[in-house]
Amino acid sequence: MVFSDDQVPGTGVLSSGNVSLLRPAEQFFDEMVAGWSAQQTSRMLAVQTIKTRASQVRRFADFCNAPPWEWSPADVEEWTTSLVSGPRPLSVSTVRAYQNSVALFCDYLVDHRYGWVDRCVDLFDTHPVQVCHEWNTVIHTSDHEARPDVRPLSRDELQMFFDYADDLVDQARSSKRKGWLTLFRDATLFKMIYAFGLRRREAAMLDLPDFTRNPQGWEFGRFGVCNVRWGKAMRGSQPRRRAVLAVFGWTRPVIEEYVSEVRPRFDLADKTILWPTERQGRIRLKHIDDRFAEWRDDLGLDPLLHPHCLRHSYVTHLIEDGYDPLFVQQQVGHRWGSTTALYTGVSGDYRNRTLRRALDGAFTPPTAIEGGSR
Repeated sequence: MVFSDDQVPGTGVLSSGNVSLLRPAEQFFDEMVAGWSAQQTSRMLAVQTIKTRASQVRRFADFCNAPPWEWSPADVEEWTTSLVSGPRPLSVSTVRAYQNSVALFCDYLVDHRYGWVDRCVDLFDTHPVQVCHEWNTVIHTSDHEARPDVRPLSRDELQMFFDYADDLVDQARSSKRKGWLTLFRDATLFKMIYAFGLRRREAAMLDLPDFTRNPQGWEFGRFGVCNVRWGKAMRGSQPRRRAVLAVFGWTRPVIEEYVSEVRPRFDLADKTILWPTERQGRIRLKHIDDRFAEWRDDLGLDPLLHPHCLRHSYVTHLIEDGYDPLFVQQQVGHRWGSTTALYTGVSGDYRNRTLRRALDGAFTPPTAIEGGSR
């Protein structure tokens, strides 16, 4: 196929004069994705968000084996069926994210301000349409859509996990193995995820200056407040920020030992990164997942447990310890108290104690009634 400059104005695909394209549809699709990425960059969306969305759109295109101007709503339905079928079906929230990426991409393409519709008609005698609609996409009805079998760790499980991590560090350190630094880093990372109720990404993106003093919590020194800069974004907005107050007395000595004795040994080029790798980079989310799974399996814990369960544990244990639910909600950055409640998996003992206190305040004990009747 041969196009001239006036057929594809300013695409960046063709140079001056007539140029024969080996894969015109593929190259035109690449330009569409590049334009969409530029539009999202102009909205100041995170680079990783843009890359992830582009990857999901390309995955859909590969499934359809067709360019965007040939997509149909039926393709979305068949693709969704494939995502939730097989031995490892995707979660509801993941499927919705995939569908949302395709919907946003189609919105961009059919917007006449960008001219893609007219150019596709000129080149291919057809044009893209919005293939995602309210009848074939997941509706977002809840802020929390985790699997119901995912639960917080019990206090005994949590202590076992942390003790095992410390034992691995001690063994590696005493035998002078090279890997003891990363073991120490990972053990401290998991403790901080629990200590401040963090998501994985929130923890991985922490820098040392993100910790500041709390005038009302002098016991914690410079680690009284964890300023989260990479909280979960909402509807394409910038990452949300929040300040999380330290509540556990052991937080300060744990993080101080890591910051003063271990972190400097990584010989960092960037002195601000809190969780560096031996290659001078920032720790990856996959490494956090893999390390947690490794230690979990070594201990024979429930295979459904994952790093986010530490955040669930934080919420549950604070509620059990009597912290105000609104305080807990603000600590973890939930917009609604109902979301925090879904994170909470209080023990039967806690619920029974709560019930007993309520009943004691509302009713007269039987023994008191019997004594009064005499």
